[in-house]
Amino acid sequence: MSDSVKHECGIAQVRLLKPLEYYQAKYGTWKYGLNKLYLMMEKQHNRGQDGAGVVCVKLGTNPGEQYIHRVRSNGSSPIKDIFEQINAPQIEIAKTNKELLSDAVWAKDNLGFAGEIYLGHLRYGTFGKNDINAVHPVIRDSNWKSRNLAIAGNFNMANMNELFDKLIELGQHPKGYSDLVTILEKIGHFLDRENQKLFDSLKAQGKNNAEITKLIANQIDIAKVLRGASKTWDGGYAIGGIIGSGESFLFRDPSGIRPAFYYYDDEIVVTASERPVIQTVMNLKLDQVKELEPGQGIIVTNDGRVKIEQINEPKERRACSFERIYFSRGSDADIYKERKMLGNLLIPAILKAVDYDYDNTVFSYIPNTAETAYYGMMEGLEASLNETKIEKIISQKDNLTPELLKSILDHRPRMEKIAHKDVKIRTFITEDKNRDDLVGHVYDVTYGVIRENIDNLVIIDDSIVRGTTLKKSIFKILDRLGPKKIVIVSSAPQIRYPDCYGIDMAKLGDLAAFSAAIELLKETGRANIINEVYNKCVEQKDKPKEEIVNYVQDIYKPFTDEQISNKIAQMLTPSDINAEIGVIYQTVENLNKACPNHLGDWYFTGNYPTPGGNRAANNSFINYIEGKNIRSY
Repeated sequence: MSDSVKHECGIAQVRLLKPLEYYQAKYGTWKYGLNKLYLMMEKQHNRGQDGAGVVCVKLGTNPGEQYIHRVRSNGSSPIKDIFEQINAPQIEIAKTNKELLSDAVWAKDNLGFAGEIYLGHLRYGTFGKNDINAVHPVIRDSNWKSRNLAIAGNFNMANMNELFDKLIELGQHPKGYSDLVTILEKIGHFLDRENQKLFDSLKAQGKNNAEITKLIANQIDIAKVLRGASKTWDGGYAIGGIIGSGESFLFRDPSGIRPAFYYYDDEIVVTASERPVIQTVMNLKLDQVKELEPGQGIIVTNDGRVKIEQINEPKERRACSFERIYFSRGSDADIYKERKMLGNLLIPAILKAVDYDYDNTVFSYIPNTAETAYYGMMEGLEASLNETKIEKIISQKDNLTPELLKSILDHRPRMEKIAHKDVKIRTFITEDKNRDDLVGHVYDVTYGVIRENIDNLVIIDDSIVRGTTLKKSIFKILDRLGPKKIVIVSSAPQIRYPDCYGIDMAKLGDLAAFSAAIELLKETGRANIINEVYNKCVEQKDKPKEEIVNYVQDIYKPFTDEQISNKIAQMLTPSDINAEIGVIYQTVENLNKACPNHLGDWYFTGNYPTPGGNRAANNSFINYIEGKNIRSY
């Protein structure tokens, strides 16, 4: 993605179903579960680089023994940092008594992260500062095991204000204002209620307190806790957690916005944010890894029983399409096919933009994550060119010679590796002019493959969000090659609306498509629409979120997609380059065709899956008009 967009976090969870000695005997290490957790986190490092954390809960410990251990880091290499901390005691012990590290019983008694339940998290921050307190997992402490709670998740709530106020109404005094604290306290409140209900019931049966503690751990209904806590949530979420008494869970929002996958057998239960992560780490076939359906949860009891429960009633499935376009790793079988199709479906628009001139057009991609869409684009170009070849062969059938046939068959689209990002240029100089000069050297380019003032250059990208990097860097870099025309192709549609479910796109003024639409309204004498939309947004600001209409959609109605794309091209063209600039976006229709099971397209269409999305869109527009550079939800 030419513009850096922060996005969904990553979850990795492991629940061992056998004692640690079992894994030591079968796999040669009691660290079997910890090693699987490490691999799943490393293979999801694309999902979060602002911080990482792990919590471990041990089963069957005695009173007075620490059974919850946590380590977190917000350093530059957080996964490496936390596992160095986890492994440090083992390294020290190995210096004097290496044999002890093969003793699973000793390890559990003496090493903090020798346990049966692990929850790992990778963070990309979209709310709050990147301090250590914002790094997951977070813990709610208690002296009662069944009231201890650790959670980590991939979530954003569109009704944060409402949820926070509800906690105040309950008499709580939250120690912070964030989604993370609010969700922790909300689940914690219903966990406390469930504990108290069971305590009162068992007390009435004549049980003593020590007996009650054990019985609560066996009888607590985690699904009921999660239903009560999430009843009023408005957002996208996949949230994992561990109860101190040994229960673990992962559950998904009712619209299926955020992804969640799982696998279990008689030895282990694993959950993660991406399917190929589990598939690779556990060496599984595609159909062995299951996806949690919208509103579902996977719960493991303290005695190791696995349950798939419907936590909330499912709504229309609106799984995030950006997961398919960009965020998830492309090693997933379905995602790989979908990204190729996204590239293939752009062929008619691409050929039109270069006047069907195969001979004088070079095709490439930026950045590396667009490579799969590039393969699909090239396959589409080959298929289109084959139609032309067939026509030529038929028309020349009476005059065909081996040489002529070979020249027809040898005709190929010109494909080249144009840009190489092999060094991270640090743009820390404060003066804008000097900084922009550094940004202009982020990529190296391949010289000698573009014929100056003759060839077109078509570059496919995952998406064009803000366009800042294109204008300040990429166009200038590519212009050094001397192309007649540069066409940037986005495999995603125009991003027109803010996101409030996890992606860092909350401000309308940052979006190239929105800025282009505003300029077109002004240029075509329709500036009154801007004021009308503002007034409509303000009028309904205090309405219940269920009654709010997304009036920002009116900003785009007067114009075609092509008109907005052309305006974006004009606005992003630097004044000091020679090449003509063209911009092509995917259509929403083609996106849904390529990704039919992931129809969450609200950032393209404004059709939000929850009422909080409409409020966020309108608030973002109000903030834009009033010049407020703040979050819209």
